[in-house]
Amino acid sequence: MEPESLGAEQGASLPGPVEELGTLLGQDAALPKLSGGELDRELESKSDLIDDKEFDIPQVDTPPTLESILNETDDEEESFVLEDPSLLNIDNIDTHSYDTSSLASSDSGDRMHSKRKKKLPDSFSLHGSVVRLSLLKGISAQIVSAADKVDAGLPTAIAASSLIAVGTSHGLALIFDPNQALRLCLGSTAVGAQYGAISALSINNDCSRLLCGFAKGQITMWDLASGKLLRSITDAHPPGTAILHIKFTDDPTLAICNDSGGSVFELSFKRVMGVRTCESRCLFSGSKGEVCCIEPLHAKTELRDHPITQYSLLAMASLTKILVIGLKPSLKVWMTFPYGRMDPSSVPLLAWHFVAVPNSVNPMLAFCRGDVVHFLLVKRDDSGAIHVTKQKQLHLHYDLINFTWINSRTVVLLDSVEKLHMIDRQTQEELETIEISEVQLVYNSSHFKSLATGGNVSQALALVGERACYQSISSCGGQIFYLGTKSVHVMMIRSWRERVDHLLKQDCLTEALALAWSFHEGKAKAVVGLSGDANKRKSVLADRMVEILFHYADRTLKKCPDQGKIQVMEQHFQDMVPVIVDYCLLLQRTDLLFSQMYDKLSENSVAKGVFLECLEPYILSDKLMGMTAQVMKDLLLHYQDKNLMEDMEACIVHMDITSLDIQQVVLLCWENHLYDAMIYVYNSGMNDFISPMEKLFKVIAPPLNAGKSLTDEKVVMGNKLLVYISCCLAGRAYPLGDIPEDLVPLVKNQVFEFLIRLHSAEASADEEVYPYVRTLLHFDTREFLNVLALTFEDFKNDKQAVEYQQRIVDILLKVMVENSDFTPSQVGCLFTFLARQLAKPNNTLFVNRTLFDQVLEFLCSPDDDSRHSERQQVLLELLQAGGIVQFEENRLIPMAEKAEFYQICEFMYEREHLYDKIIDCYLRDPVRKEEVFNYIHNILSIPGYSAEEKQSVWQKAMKHIEELLLLSPNKAADLIATHFNDQIEGIIKNLQDQFLLFQFLRSLLDPREGINQDMLQVSPCVTEQFIELLCHYNPDHVLETLQVLEFYRLEETIQITQKHLLHEASSYLLEKKGDVHGAFLVMLEQLRSKLLMLTCEIEESTELHLLKDIEDTLVKTIALCQRNSHSLNQQQREALWFPLLEAMMSPQKLSSSTVLCQYSEPLKSLTMQVLNNMAAFIALPSILQRILQDPVYGRGKLGEIQGLVLGMLDTFNYEQTLLETTTNLLNHDLHWSLCNLRASITRGLNPKQDYCCICLQQYKRRQEMADEIIVFSCGHLYHSLCLLSKECGIETKGQMRWTCYKCNSSNKGGKLSENFSELKKGNGASLVQTSSESLLDSQQIQAFDQLCQLYRGTSRLALLTELSRTHGGEKHGLLNVSQGDPALNSVFQNENFQLHLTPPPLTEE
Repeated sequence: MEPESLGAEQGASLPGPVEELGTLLGQDAALPKLSGGELDRELESKSDLIDDKEFDIPQVDTPPTLESILNETDDEEESFVLEDPSLLNIDNIDTHSYDTSSLASSDSGDRMHSKRKKKLPDSFSLHGSVVRLSLLKGISAQIVSAADKVDAGLPTAIAASSLIAVGTSHGLALIFDPNQALRLCLGSTAVGAQYGAISALSINNDCSRLLCGFAKGQITMWDLASGKLLRSITDAHPPGTAILHIKFTDDPTLAICNDSGGSVFELSFKRVMGVRTCESRCLFSGSKGEVCCIEPLHAKTELRDHPITQYSLLAMASLTKILVIGLKPSLKVWMTFPYGRMDPSSVPLLAWHFVAVPNSVNPMLAFCRGDVVHFLLVKRDDSGAIHVTKQKQLHLHYDLINFTWINSRTVVLLDSVEKLHMIDRQTQEELETIEISEVQLVYNSSHFKSLATGGNVSQALALVGERACYQSISSCGGQIFYLGTKSVHVMMIRSWRERVDHLLKQDCLTEALALAWSFHEGKAKAVVGLSGDANKRKSVLADRMVEILFHYADRTLKKCPDQGKIQVMEQHFQDMVPVIVDYCLLLQRTDLLFSQMYDKLSENSVAKGVFLECLEPYILSDKLMGMTAQVMKDLLLHYQDKNLMEDMEACIVHMDITSLDIQQVVLLCWENHLYDAMIYVYNSGMNDFISPMEKLFKVIAPPLNAGKSLTDEKVVMGNKLLVYISCCLAGRAYPLGDIPEDLVPLVKNQVFEFLIRLHSAEASADEEVYPYVRTLLHFDTREFLNVLALTFEDFKNDKQAVEYQQRIVDILLKVMVENSDFTPSQVGCLFTFLARQLAKPNNTLFVNRTLFDQVLEFLCSPDDDSRHSERQQVLLELLQAGGIVQFEENRLIPMAEKAEFYQICEFMYEREHLYDKIIDCYLRDPVRKEEVFNYIHNILSIPGYSAEEKQSVWQKAMKHIEELLLLSPNKAADLIATHFNDQIEGIIKNLQDQFLLFQFLRSLLDPREGINQDMLQVSPCVTEQFIELLCHYNPDHVLETLQVLEFYRLEETIQITQKHLLHEASSYLLEKKGDVHGAFLVMLEQLRSKLLMLTCEIEESTELHLLKDIEDTLVKTIALCQRNSHSLNQQQREALWFPLLEAMMSPQKLSSSTVLCQYSEPLKSLTMQVLNNMAAFIALPSILQRILQDPVYGRGKLGEIQGLVLGMLDTFNYEQTLLETTTNLLNHDLHWSLCNLRASITRGLNPKQDYCCICLQQYKRRQEMADEIIVFSCGHLYHSLCLLSKECGIETKGQMRWTCYKCNSSNKGGKLSENFSELKKGNGASLVQTSSESLLDSQQIQAFDQLCQLYRGTSRLALLTELSRTHGGEKHGLLNVSQGDPALNSVFQNENFQLHLTPPPLTEE
């Protein structure tokens, strides 16, 4: 955060008699003193956050108590407070809003106030009340009095320095001193009648001169010491224009004025031979753009030597741009900044301030118009040139009418609805918002409209003037004065102390503490009143916070609900007490927390409990040091009462318990199973590391030695014991932290000596040796050995360490090898541990190799079948850990094979690169058989193996191929296809088992099994062999397999299927071969044989099944006929369909058969199915003729086929009706489309705009004579030359055809194709072309597009086009519809497709 300067001027209080007018106005004689503003000099370096030495706060010998502060009114006098409110009885306006009551009425007992408190806005709870807005009662009363008694008129302008000047509408200037006493009344109503109202005021640096600008253009200069008129200037600028602004520069002989003509003049005051003169020079003429705001750069006294002051910079804002000019040494424009289009009624605002940037202090210009504030930093380089750089902008959501710097960090904005917004410039955070509509701010609109001189101003300036209040707001010394119609208000930043007190008065204690802490940490915004270095500031704030905390504690106890549920009381304290604990610890005042605060809160038992629980998070994060013994004791008792044992244990291990009764704490922990806490108390309280181990061993050893299983509680104890031993041996404290360095060697030795004791302290006679090691090995061998391994890692290679290691290894061997009550897994763990230790490069251990041989014998003993996989796994781990060097390899492999430890064999063969032998290991291992395929595949395909190794594996796999196939035909086929492709036929020959061969060929050749067929190089005879096996083993799947198989010969395959009487498969193959008739005959024969079976008398159970069979065969036969009828001539079609019809009708002729009576209905429906399907391919007369020629039906038996014939006639009638309706609809559509097309083309065109859509020029401005205006029905208008330049005109037969550029380019298809008969994609309609000559021209096409958009449904023509496409290109001669890509245009592809069956819409004629 960059530190910045605070700007203000401090003027001297001027001596001199009070004018008699004061008595005339009834002014009170003894008005209180008004201190002139503070000196605003915050120009410190980047490192210091705030150094407000200028706010000289007097040191107080005895700081006031909190009670006295809370009871007093808002009257703390500090040098920057404008007045003494207690004496003046000022209404201090509550700064949240005028809607709330004044502070005087908002005491904490007020019920309304307590309601309001809950609705505080966020900025208030974060920053408190930052500003104080006060009414200057003395000045306000005298302004009203002057209007009544001397006809001064209403106030119009204000200027503030160490004096305050107020101008009135009748030409008077009232001058008030710091006591709010009226010092002078300058001018007279007679002059006011001549000059008009005072429209602008300016006081110079030393408060000796006042400039008044008038509504009729005159300017007067007054001596503020004597009240004399020094100059009356009437010719400084063009007559008939009001003075909008008049400003002194830092040079008292130079001023700037700005009039309602928008011009700016420099006024130079001189005194020659006792005669006062004024020379005027025009800096900016209103004819070049009206200036309505000017702001010279003022430097405070301590910055007068700043190099930039020699230029006398002046900023001017016109309605379109900003200028920064230098008046000295000669006139020069340093910057022009055009700011683009704005709301014409928004007010341009300018404000300078010096700010501290890294390594320097430079002026910054804030410019605003509307809702964006631009910050421009102005710097002077070594050559003397001035550079302006833009800083971060401030974007607002409201329009501004005033911008004021209150100090270099903080700005105050006034928006158009008269709300003040206080904003921190760097973070752009809004600190506070105040409604000031009650001030009744004075606006300068009449002067901007120059009403006094006849209103001769531009419209633009008059519009800006509607909201102009430049002369009603004046700032000085960190205070801003607001001029109302009957009052003057002052706004200033509250001091830090006042802000905190303000929150306290509103009973917002938590917010007050948070605010005070933000001051303490230097994170607060707009801080005033903190002086001295950082430590001094922090101590002042800490003292204040302690006072508030005491008050907070009292209030917490006082506000406690007396009756009601205990939960309510607990909730109250849980909300309040943590705040006290948090802030005491933040302030590092544990002395305060554990003495006075704790004593205070202990009065209430619930509060005490909550207090103790609040400490837990701080204890756990080790942030709480210096707890008293009493508090610790109370804490443990509280947790014990509440049965919060886990929380208690967590706290104990973070506490310094040396001051407590350790035996009592140990007992407490042991009784409540808090083992971590117990170990911690022994360790840190008594430096005893052995006792906790003894206590735990006593509990877990007996059941383990007896071979019983442990309870969950004891398992937890055992695990803690292991972790504790591990920590001790590693030099770490348990459960957290580190053992003091000087104790580490001692603790390690103690623990080691304890573990390897031969007998325990109170040993019974039958106790086995080394009880502690034995117990741990029984409890968890692997973890105990891991602990030892970690310890061995840490050992230094000194003599004692080596002895310890060897000693513990000997003990482990003695305990485990000489005992039979350890499992193979446990023994294996030990030897794996030893193998790892022995394999280390710097190993010093010695282990007898015969022990390893014994272990090998023990693990490989074939007579013991139990724990086979466990023993194998243990031996494998032992070998991998480096134990292989301890064994003789030529002895190890036979033993492993004998014990069926195939993973061991694999490990050994892998070392010797005998990969082919590993295949045997996999095949013989029942658990890992399936993995052999991956293993072979990896060896053969992964690089890194030699050619010889790969060859040996390949040969081994070939040798065991049948075994692999039996294991998994699918995986074996995959392997063979990848690596044994050229051996496939040989493998097939060698396979004796036919079913296995069938499984293998199915996996290999059926594409559905997943093998890529392109990789295979097999002859067709192999595929045919597979088909034959398939016919034998799985005849039901032959047809579907034939459909996916590729490499087979048709003739040979047909013979195979015929041999196995698979008629459907034969029919499929014959059809594929092209012999449609042959395929049909096969199916027909099937059908006839099944129908024949139906005529025989059969059992009822098979009848239904047979009927279903007949139906299936018939459906397949019909499908065959349908598939092929398209490619056959009429005679060939009849050769298919009529035999089928005959076959279906023949059983019905046997009317004598009693069996058939019950099937006549199903057979008739099947016959009808044949007739319906054949009607699509054979003419109806041919079918009828054929039926009538039948000898049976020809002889008067038509009754039986009456149903069939009538059914056919119904179908014919239906189709005829459908055709007529469709034709009718089409004609209707076409007629409607053409009517609308004609109406659209003959209607007049209405252009949407009066400029060309391509060049955007007015259509009247024709560049060349040949240029014509083209208007389209869509409403777009173009110059013909522009259209030609975009290639939107086509000349056909000497006539130009135009297309609309905009509509055409926005079409998805890009440019319109010259052949307009193409289907227009995306338009929802198709264009019909009946002959190739009739082209629609481009205008017609566009008109037709308009119609299509109007008629939003999918057209019926488009539907029929779709339907015609589905008939495989058959044209039925209705309409030759243009074909497009159905995938692109299909209306049925559209998810939202709906058929609109409404008549076409009527269009207006």
